Parts: sequence; C-alpha cells; structure tokens
Amino acid sequence: MNTGIISSRYATALLRYVQETGGGERVCAQVRRLLDHPEQDPGKLEPELERFIRLLVKNGRLEDVRIIFRSFLTQYYRSLGVLVARLTTVVASEALEQKLQAMLSKQFGSEVLIESRVDPALIGGFTLEVGDYLLDASVRRQIETIRRQFVIKNNRIV
Repeated sequence: MNTGIISSRYATALLRYVQETGGGERVCAQVRRLLDHPEQDPGKLEPELERFIRLLVKNGRLEDVRIIFRSFLTQYYRSLGVLVARLTTVVASEALEQKLQAMLSKQFGSEVLIESRVDPALIGGFTLEVGDYLLDASVRRQIETIRRQFVIKNNRIV
C-alpha cells in the first residue's frame, strides 16, 4: 500500500483522538520537538502519543512514524485554520520572518506559522514553501540558472 495513504490515515486517526481528548496542543508541541530534535531523548510522552506509538508498533508501522507525524502536523494546523510556511535562510533573520508572516497573513487571510531553518548551502537569499508553492530567491538557484544558460549556449556553438 502507498506510504502517503497510510501516513494520512494514521495521522487522521491521531488528530481525531487528540481532538476527542483535548490534548491537541500538547501532542502537537511534543510531535514538533520529536521531529525537530530526533537525537534528543523525548522523556515522558503525552498519554495520547504513547498510546498511538504502541498502536504503530503493534501494526508494524513504526518505520513510517516521521511521515505520519508530519502529516499529523499538517492536518492539525489545517484544522485550526493555521497556514504553515517553511522558511530557509543562510542566517537566522527575525526581521525577515516577521515581514513574511505579516505579508502571508494578509495574502491568505489566516494565521501563519513560519518554521525556520538555516542552510548555508543557499549562499544568500532564502526559500519559502507554503503548501505546494515554492519561492526560491536564493543565490544558489540564480547561479544554477546562469550555469544552465551557459551550458546551453556553449552546446549551440559546438
């Protein structure tokens, strides 16, 4: 069976479970910590999350836990009407985050949560992912575009 379908179904089940128990915010925060820092000991898991992981182990789906958790976060924020954007920059920039958050909130008419990460490989600029939309304003992409154009022009000469 398709991993995407499986992860979506398990994530939906976890979402419904935490909505019934009222522990959505706690579970969401712990899932985010687990995804952001997998090398750290999670300590005591929330009861809903502990029960859910036991279900994954019982059904032999523990290897899909990261995909399931990402799907859960997407569904959880969607249920709250929150838009999640992923910002990647060369250096952390609070000012850029605040400007983008204000612009996206105005553009989409909903609350926006920006997940930031640093990637020095971008050389400069940033990338912004909002759902299926990607804005790549990085120097790395610009250099790659110039390189491709150069190769295409040189192939015509030969």
